[in-house]
Amino acid sequence: MDLRTQLRGTGVALVTPFKADTSIDYEALNRVIDLVINDGVEYLVTLGTTGETPTLSKDEKIALVNFTYEKVDSRVPVVVGIGGNNTKELIEDLEKFPLHNAAAILSASPYYSKPSQQGLFEHYKALAAATAKPIILYNVPSRTGRNINASTVLRLANEVDNIAGIKEASGDMAQCMQILRDRPADFLVVSGDDALAFPQIACGMDGVISVAANSFAKKFSEMVRSALRSENRSAKMLNDELIEGYELLFAENNPAGVKAALAELGVIENYLRLPLTPLSKELHSRLKTYIAKR
Repeated sequence: MDLRTQLRGTGVALVTPFKADTSIDYEALNRVIDLVINDGVEYLVTLGTTGETPTLSKDEKIALVNFTYEKVDSRVPVVVGIGGNNTKELIEDLEKFPLHNAAAILSASPYYSKPSQQGLFEHYKALAAATAKPIILYNVPSRTGRNINASTVLRLANEVDNIAGIKEASGDMAQCMQILRDRPADFLVVSGDDALAFPQIACGMDGVISVAANSFAKKFSEMVRSALRSENRSAKMLNDELIEGYELLFAENNPAGVKAALAELGVIENYLRLPLTPLSKELHSRLKTYIAKR
């Protein structure tokens, strides 16, 4: 089964629940995983930035991956996030991390360094050479400071065998449509922006890796499946109900919004690791009201 088939639909970028002392709350993560699978997501992403990975130690990351495999128990595919701006260190991670059960590696582009397009190409080419696993590019210039241009994405897709897809979060619809027009037939393209997922699927994307699906998995995954079936009227109705939720989840920072939502749903405690802090009281109150209306 190719990656476009295996990862078609909604993937959820899992939060990492914490206890009051900011240690990882595995019981709460257990509840999150069951919630999103039971509510219909097609696959999970562990160690995404929504999981506050910049604040996790390497040992914690490895433990999270192993816990996720064990808990999921092959019910859905699991994608593992391994990204950053130190190419050599990432190659070592690809060798050391438990990737035996991973469907693919999601790798955010190098942040802060702002490499050239050739630098981005060489970075991903080096990662691909270090693993037999498919690699999904993650383009999120609002966080990294550098866009992966469509020409670079397509060059990687055509020249590097196991560069198998992209999570596109540039917000540039023209760029997205160029990638969709010219991609190889087996190259996965998913949205990285919950608020744009519906129109991007209408343009030809294969689904989305979502933050909102942590807390609104049932309705969100139904919307995505409707959009993939080109049932745009039904998809729009569901998406319209979620628009306010998207706005509230991302108004201050991610994952503060979705952790507040999950806390209101009784799934996790509302703790983050610095430098992130919980939602302001005013925004949390608005989110609580929105959830109560669902």
